[in-house]
Amino acid sequence: RMLIRLALSRPQVGFLLTHNGRRAFAVEGAETRAGEEARLAALLGPEFVAASLYVEHRSTEVSVHGWVGLPTYSRAQPDEQHVMVNGRAVRDRLLASAIRAGFRDVLFHGRHPAYVLYIDLDPARVDVNAHPQKLEVRFRDGRTVHDAVRRTVESVLAETRPNADRAGPIPVSAIAAGSMSAGRESYRQHSVFPRHADVGATLDWREIAALASPHAPTVADAPAADLGSANAAHAGDRDASIPPLGYALGQVHGVYILTETADGLALVDMHAAHERVLYEQIKAELEAGGPPRQGLLVPQIIEMTPASVDMALEQRSALEAMGIVIDRWGESSIAVREVPVAFGTRDLGGLVRDALAELAEEGATLRVATGRERLLATLACHAAVRAHRRLSLPEMNSLLRQMEVTDRADQCNHGRPTWVRLSMQDLDRLFLRGR
Repeated sequence: RMLIRLALSRPQVGFLLTHNGRRAFAVEGAETRAGEEARLAALLGPEFVAASLYVEHRSTEVSVHGWVGLPTYSRAQPDEQHVMVNGRAVRDRLLASAIRAGFRDVLFHGRHPAYVLYIDLDPARVDVNAHPQKLEVRFRDGRTVHDAVRRTVESVLAETRPNADRAGPIPVSAIAAGSMSAGRESYRQHSVFPRHADVGATLDWREIAALASPHAPTVADAPAADLGSANAAHAGDRDASIPPLGYALGQVHGVYILTETADGLALVDMHAAHERVLYEQIKAELEAGGPPRQGLLVPQIIEMTPASVDMALEQRSALEAMGIVIDRWGESSIAVREVPVAFGTRDLGGLVRDALAELAEEGATLRVATGRERLLATLACHAAVRAHRRLSLPEMNSLLRQMEVTDRADQCNHGRPTWVRLSMQDLDRLFLRGR
């Protein structure tokens, strides 16, 4: 561990350890980014490099560069977290907090991000004698350093959307090797799917398209017949400009969307993907002054305990900021009069009860980003299309196009991947073609 920390802190220096005349540890010095990535693969494993994004931020006060693991590469333990300050490996709470804040709405609860980050600043602005083992440092302007690191991580994760230049949110090799098994198990215990889904419900594809940014390209204006024929046309024309997620072929057991991409296939978890799209939409609307609301022709009455009614009225302003307008209806019921346009009227009882549960847990901390985002995630989860809901091809394609223009669309708010890609080479390997 000591040698790995030393080797990470000085990428340009080669390290050699011999024991009883035998080479036990050896890495070559690296002068280029490609060389550093090869060195990282030797030190931390090729999976880390395959599932990481390079980050770089330069300013007159603080410079940050290095590699940040994708949220879907999260770990059960914080065992792949390496930070170097002016070439010294450190374990610093302020820096760990900043990095964690950058991951705050893309990481599954209880999981830990992986990263190798290099932070450089004026040596006069950092005290390296704050810890007997020199593992902790003290910054003269901690807020500036914290913000620089957080924004650097946040900005690169915002770009984790379906992209033709990357293989997908999870390397197929990592899935085959089972490196995500622990995460999949957690995910099964915290499923966002309902136990009894509405199999017969159909989602209006214009309803999905309307949720996209007004400047985002959608298929809302294209006739359904044209969209169906477009699938076939693009499937047969390899020279056409095919979007990163391709075009939908159909649903798999009402849970996943199967698409044909330019170089293979992709599977999209429709609930997780729609949840991320809605989450980013609601968050942007909230920052712009609140999501647009629609009044209900007939108020929806929700029965609850008298204590819950009192709490709902106490939290009325917080609910209204999220687009939910309520009044007291009786001693043990409330009336919902307005809801965000994106939600419609689906499961309003469950939506309000879960929102109140989040408010009860967060209390006055709702204004803090973490508390607010937990509540937004709850609202987005309720509004997202559910498993076993039958979608038409235009509906599926509309969701795919929105994913391609939505920040952090590679994973849902819980940190689960929203899609995976299988290239033709992957498919050929599965079927042993050419062997």
